[in-house]
Parts: sequence; structure tokens; C-alpha cells
Amino acid sequence: MEILVADDDLASVKLTSFLLEDAGYRVIKAYDAAGVLHAIEQRTPDLVLLDVGMPKVSGFDICRQIRRMSDVPIIFVTGSGQLQDRVTGLQIGGDDYLVKPFEPAELLARVEAVLRRRNSDMVNPVTRISQGPLTLDPIEHTVLFEDGRHVVLTPIEFRLLYYLMQNSGRVLSPDQILNKVWGYDYEGESNLVAVYVRRLRAKIESDGESPRHIITVRNLGYKFVA
Repeated sequence: MEILVADDDLASVKLTSFLLEDAGYRVIKAYDAAGVLHAIEQRTPDLVLLDVGMPKVSGFDICRQIRRMSDVPIIFVTGSGQLQDRVTGLQIGGDDYLVKPFEPAELLARVEAVLRRRNSDMVNPVTRISQGPLTLDPIEHTVLFEDGRHVVLTPIEFRLLYYLMQNSGRVLSPDQILNKVWGYDYEGESNLVAVYVRRLRAKIESDGESPRHIITVRNLGYKFVA
């Protein structure tokens, strides 16, 4: 597995690279937007660790550029732990968000979880699934509607909707969803599920405030209704 470490802090890159290489990963290093995009095009890494505070072009803007060309998993690694930054990072296509300073064990656990999702059958389904008026296409990462419309989903949006549709009619707790879709389960991240549920509703529901398909079951979780 090859991981791209993108950060303008040389000391941080050195430390992170040491941890990853010690765990058996190959590391590519980049210190600005141009270096990141070049590495994505030329090396096709398995994962990107991306600092938000990059020079000239922010990590958020770099993420947006990456998403135009690749669905490579991205973990934001940054000194900003503000909720709005976390939400923004996830909304624009990040797969996870880790705040500095972090424990080496947590970094490795996050990396392993994202790569495990990436390589599991659950994360990358190979067959279409249909429930009611919706069909999920795993090749194009799109939702197909009965009237011929289609909507493109990000990789995490796709995994989340697939998991909900796969368990149609069943109430799934935020912990279950985190474990199956994100690959980890720990306190304080249930809002991550809520963020992506809102995003999905905005894309597939005719009225996101009164959803027909992705239903909130108070104090329990969410369920898909065909």
C-alpha cells in the first residue's frame, strides 16, 4: 500500500512518514498543491493524508481538485479541530478527519480502517441493488430513478446508501453505520452519520425536510423505506 503524505510542515511529514513506513506502508511526500496533484496523476496512491493548512492553496481546495480526477480515500490531518472545518472536510469528499496532535496508534488505526473499507466487498459492491424507485449502480456510483433521472454520489455517500438499501426496513444505529460504512466505531462521531444522511437526502429526496426514503427513527437511528 502506498500513502501520499501532503503537508508543508517538514517535521510533520518526517514523523508521519516514519510511522507509516515502520508499519509497512510505502510513502510519497508532497509539500504543496502541485506536488499533491502530480503524485495523484503519476503514482495513484492508495490513500492521501492531507493537511488543511497548505501554502497558497488550502487542503480543502486541493481535495476538491482531487475529487475531479480520483476517488482515492482522503484523510484530513490538521491542527484545526473546529466543527465547521470537520463538516466541510467531509462534505467535500474527505473520508476521515484527524486533529493534531494525535497518538501514533490512532493515526494507524484510521489509516487501516479507511484502507479496509476501500478493499472490502461491503465498501465496493459489484452488483446493482434496487429498492422501490431507486437503483444503485456500483460502477458509476450513481442513483438511477424510475423516471430516468440519475444522481452521482461520492464514494462514502454511495456506501452509506448501499448499506441502508441493503437493510431496507431495518433500523440501523449510528454506531452500526459507522462500523460498516466508515470502518470504525467510537464515541463522538455520530454527527458524521447525520452529516452524510443530510447530504443523501438533498440528492435523492424530493423534499429533504420531509424524507420518504431515508427515515430518522428517534433515539434509535435511520432506516431506508422503499
